[in-house]
Amino acid sequence: MTLHQTGTFQTPNASKYLQQLCKHFAHKVAVEYDETQGRAALPAGPARLSASAEALQVEISAETEEGLARARSVIDDHLKRFAFREGFEGMSWA
Repeated sequence: MTLHQTGTFQTPNASKYLQQLCKHFAHKVAVEYDETQGRAALPAGPARLSASAEALQVEISAETEEGLARARSVIDDHLKRFAFREGFEGMSWA
């Protein structure tokens, strides 16, 4: 059974962060993206990213809770570096 979680980061810079994440992940995994949508083949499972004027949303999938935790950590850790000016601490995951 595949598990899913969606993370949301309220920011007016969602498109910028989506593109930064995808460019960064493209060094290691298969990635497709434009200004508002992205897909990254993370090792734990695929991530789908979408950007609106108000928020960045990331939907992750994995086979295990451990995989979801790893994917959450990868996304949050990278955004902490990219969005430090906004005081980013972590996405709100549901």
